[in-house]
Amino acid sequence: MSDNWIVQNIQNALDTWNSKLADIWNLVTQTPETFKGGDIWKVITTIHGGMQAIGLALLVLFFVIGVMKTCGSLTEVKKPEHALKLFIRFAIAKIVVTYGMDIMLSLFRISQGMVSKIISLSNISGSTKTVLPTSIINAIEDCGFFESIPLWAVTLIGGLVVTVLSFIMIMTVYGRFFKLYLYTALAPVPLSTFAGEPTQSIGKSFLKSYAAVCLEGVIIVLSCIIFSLFASSPPVVDASAAAVTQVWTYIGELVFNMLVLVGTIKMSDRVVREMMGL
Repeated sequence: MSDNWIVQNIQNALDTWNSKLADIWNLVTQTPETFKGGDIWKVITTIHGGMQAIGLALLVLFFVIGVMKTCGSLTEVKKPEHALKLFIRFAIAKIVVTYGMDIMLSLFRISQGMVSKIISLSNISGSTKTVLPTSIINAIEDCGFFESIPLWAVTLIGGLVVTVLSFIMIMTVYGRFFKLYLYTALAPVPLSTFAGEPTQSIGKSFLKSYAAVCLEGVIIVLSCIIFSLFASSPPVVDASAAAVTQVWTYIGELVFNMLVLVGTIKMSDRVVREMMGL
């Protein structure tokens, strides 16, 4: 690495960005069971088991409420076809609550299969590192003291923006895992609403929302692939321009691409929800 302070400042910011982008590639291919060594998943599994007892109790309550609201009288309940319909609804609701963990893991594995397929089709197995072009390094090193003063301001601002965007991006991806854990831990409660016809919409909305969180990984990996393709072709800079102009042009276009990536990742949940009609 160059011993020039301005070059080092830019490169340090790019190193932070590359590191966080590599972490994202690692995170989107992980499962909740293996994330952070699986310790979090063990706790979530225990909580889910405790919530199942509550979910089964609520299941009976929602079933009774559903019967009261959908049946005009006890005579209607005694009809064989109606009684069979109620029995099937109760049985399905109990299966959903009892095996809710398996259902949710199946949805997650489907989304992870999509992620793996997209990565294999793109022929990109990891993030492309963003590196400061040699021409800009040479232009900066050739600057005198007074010429480098505006470069200090440009690189300080640009480096700060890149570093902040790096942490916003990784926090968003970590937030997806938090949502996965929260949904899994509390799943038996909303799933119990399938027992009653008037309340079943809550359970449907819950499963759709969980599927949307799973599919966020697909949007994230697609965004990273597109950015990696951009990063493989660095911004074109006029070599005859002043050093400050070259650096400003390079950082400006680079930050713009980073903003698009971070914005897309942050809006991944909204994009998926709109696709699913939520």
